[in-house]
Amino acid sequence: MRFLLLLAAFVCGGALAQSLPPEIDIALARAKVPRDSVTLLVTDVNPAAPPRLSHRAQEPVNPASIAKLATTFAALEMLGPAFTWATPVFVDGPVVDRTLQGNVYIKGQGDPKLVLERLWLLLRRLRALGIDRIAGDILLDRTAFEPLPTDPSAFDGEPLRPYNAAPDALLLNFRSVVLNFTPQIALGQARVAADPPLAGVQWPAQLPLSTGECGDWRSTLRPDFSDPLRPRWNGSYPAACGERSWAVAFADPASHAARAVAGLWQEVGGTLEGQVREGRVPVGLVPVFEHVSPPLAEVVRDINKFSNNVMAQQVFLTLSLQLRGQGNRESSRELLRGWWRERIGADTPVFDNGSGLSRDERATAAQLARLLQYAWASPLMPELVASLPAAGVDGTMRRARATAAAHLKTGSLRDVFGVAGYVHAASGRRYVVVAIANHPNAHQLRPVIETLLAWTGQER
Repeated sequence: MRFLLLLAAFVCGGALAQSLPPEIDIALARAKVPRDSVTLLVTDVNPAAPPRLSHRAQEPVNPASIAKLATTFAALEMLGPAFTWATPVFVDGPVVDRTLQGNVYIKGQGDPKLVLERLWLLLRRLRALGIDRIAGDILLDRTAFEPLPTDPSAFDGEPLRPYNAAPDALLLNFRSVVLNFTPQIALGQARVAADPPLAGVQWPAQLPLSTGECGDWRSTLRPDFSDPLRPRWNGSYPAACGERSWAVAFADPASHAARAVAGLWQEVGGTLEGQVREGRVPVGLVPVFEHVSPPLAEVVRDINKFSNNVMAQQVFLTLSLQLRGQGNRESSRELLRGWWRERIGADTPVFDNGSGLSRDERATAAQLARLLQYAWASPLMPELVASLPAAGVDGTMRRARATAAAHLKTGSLRDVFGVAGYVHAASGRRYVVVAIANHPNAHQLRPVIETLLAWTGQER
């Protein structure tokens, strides 16, 4: 009978667990976050144990980036932690006197980490084939993923934020540019350098220095990106800031890959008679080499530690690319739902794009807890836990007040904030913790979470 009661408590999301501890009630009141806008669940990593705390644990909520837990752990299971992405490179002509008498093809297959330095290495490897000059074109094959909208302002009207970059079979440097600012005090100006160099884009090389505190230094720049090929600075750079970097999504995302390849090919010493454009690899052409990504386990750490949206979407679409032949959102949703039903339970969350950058994604605290309990018992548990930000140490939890030893995935959108992960109690027990607020004051939940972590980590 006792077992049935415990099982009922778990299945019902902890209906038999106690009401909120007084310190958490007080913290919610101070944060002005209503109790009916919060879902909380604290339970042992062992599914057979009753929850220590449960509040609205069966209520579907927007989990924001906590959704990445499902994407990344499903990928670890379905693809394996050692899975890598290959980006094959092809040529369709001979090399004569260091000139390729033909075209180069670069076929994207979803590599989430084809960033500046790795693209540079790919092009250096092409040069190492004895190619100084390409008589034809460089063609970029992006057909491995279905075409997706590329309007970076569609989600929240913030087109220059790199987190809004859309996935792409040939995603280069997250479709972003890193602007590096270096004060030159004697000249009264700051030097500006852009990476990667984008062909045809003329970044202003300097802007005036200003006095005063660093503060919100980006706003003092007063940038104008209305003409993607001729960005401008209408403000100044505070000398007190020292050296700083700013990652900006390129204002014309559709042309970013072609401009990046053309710019870097020139930087590595190559010349191109034709142009960089889109095109398919001809049937039967054999690659001259493949550029291989870091393993999935490393990519998962980048995704979860820093909540990288576009990398998560790349992994999400890779599921259907590898298992069904093309990266397609609905196919990846089907695969993720099927994996969940087989491993976690019949009631599946509402999956959207794999990153949590969505207003449609839904999950309950009970569902997220079951996922974390399942992962804890898996041989792949170390890979997942190592990818989660450590409270007060790194990633998106670096600035949190570490009230308990914890590894937690954060989630944050307008009107959404929460965490889900593991807390290591002083008693030696391990707990799953889920805390999510869907409310205009959701970002005031941080001190509530710190209180919850301290309460969870106490000896029992």
